[in-house]
Amino acid sequence: MSTIVNPILPGFNPDPSIIRVNDDYYIATSTFEWFPGVQIHHSKDLVNWRLIGHPLTRKSQLNMRGNSDSGGVWAPCLSYDNGTFYLIYTDVKSHYGAFKDTHNYLVTSNDIMGPWSEPIYLNSSGFDPSLFHDDDGRKWLVNMVWDHRKGKNRFGGILLQEYSEEEQKLVGPIKNIFRGTEIGLTEAPHLYKKDDYYYLMTAEGGTRLKHAVTMARSKSIWGPYEVDPQNPILTSFDKPELTLQKAGHGSLVQTQHGEWYLAHLIGRPLQPSGNCNLGRETAIQKCEWSEDGWLRIVGGDAQVTVEGPGLAEYKFDLSNSKDDFNSETLDINFNSLRVPLEEEWVSLKARPGCLRLYGRESLNSVHKQSLIARRQEAFRVNVETVVEFSPESFQQMAGLVYYYNTKNHYYLHVSYDNELGKCLNIYSSTRGFYDEPGDGAISIEGWDQCYLKAELHFSELQFSYSRDGEEWMKFGPVLDASTISDENADIRVDGVSLDQGFTGAFIGMCVQDLSGQKKHADFDYFIYEELD
Repeated sequence: MSTIVNPILPGFNPDPSIIRVNDDYYIATSTFEWFPGVQIHHSKDLVNWRLIGHPLTRKSQLNMRGNSDSGGVWAPCLSYDNGTFYLIYTDVKSHYGAFKDTHNYLVTSNDIMGPWSEPIYLNSSGFDPSLFHDDDGRKWLVNMVWDHRKGKNRFGGILLQEYSEEEQKLVGPIKNIFRGTEIGLTEAPHLYKKDDYYYLMTAEGGTRLKHAVTMARSKSIWGPYEVDPQNPILTSFDKPELTLQKAGHGSLVQTQHGEWYLAHLIGRPLQPSGNCNLGRETAIQKCEWSEDGWLRIVGGDAQVTVEGPGLAEYKFDLSNSKDDFNSETLDINFNSLRVPLEEEWVSLKARPGCLRLYGRESLNSVHKQSLIARRQEAFRVNVETVVEFSPESFQQMAGLVYYYNTKNHYYLHVSYDNELGKCLNIYSSTRGFYDEPGDGAISIEGWDQCYLKAELHFSELQFSYSRDGEEWMKFGPVLDASTISDENADIRVDGVSLDQGFTGAFIGMCVQDLSGQKKHADFDYFIYEELD
């Protein structure tokens, strides 16, 4: 019997939507402001997983320029029916304050690898939309409804409406079928049908430590829905001994041999801060159905090791830790912020064998950043690159960035100083406050190249530099990697934390030219090496 080791999708991979098509399993996860939109992972045994693609690759499908931090793609739902893959997603334009602008769309494809269709607009009443294919051929959309009014429950319940494939739009009445349990913050609805019951799975408690999976059921899709007497069916709340915290936001899959598994969101807090710099990750638990028809987690809690299904092992080749940028396409693990790759600002052709980035706006921008980065997927990681850059102004910078969002990042960069000439320095942004930790800039005048390294060890980040890539020197103090996390990004008002950060740590290369001259930098390689 195989063993699943959680998380199955480490690093920033939240809100899993899992399906099986014949002998293949797929999970779609949220990508928020990172482009391309939605990650799709593939497995044949529920143990070994590989990233295979991103459905939202065109600006016509997803235009996030100007979207706020942690806006963009929330909680996609992947489904399959009669030869067609369906992907529902939300493009969140704003989410700070009382209002949320949440536009929900549908794209389809006959092949999981695409191409995916142009989007069909559905509604904007709330987020976490999900499509259910009933056995009579009808299709139904459920999503949570956001209520901005004073004195109201902002998580206002779960709306149901029919989707007409022929008309390519929602049709018929809209009904609030479930207002949640006493846990509150009801979201992430998924409908399932088993033994003449419609089962409505939701997430409650918020996506931090009180997160939970709850279940309700009804003989009619319109309700009323009775709640599981043992809700929540999964949570890590008040269980500090568990490695996997924040358990919630789940979706179900049945194997070809009749076994049931729940893919769900988790976080692994750093100590002592309790912050999760790897973001919200995906784990999976084995399930069974009780005699009275309720879903139960085998073992009861979110476990690191889980009994796998009776399926043959299927491993994938490991990816190379070093990218020499010799391809004409960027590696699948790299992402940009908000906008697709365009030759105007990023090129693998301008200087073959190098990644060329043209400087644009600052790391504070939500419009035109020249930044290419990948997820941090382990607590102990070494990252290395080398940059060729000839700055002529302090407004021109290029280097290695450890990034959460526009307000939280660390940046080891080459720039220019009137006294030092070409120089190297670190700047940090913590909740928007700018600083230059350490002893200040040093001159690297006359260097054609500068090698840059970041060593991540749980809560510690140490930058280093080298002239030749052989002899390395530490640069700056040990920095607090735990600030690159959801928890640190959250807004605190009168001692109350308001969840505003939903992504995770990325590390990569970027260039800025605040003078508008679009000075470019060339990166010859990028090494991402996990030590765990």
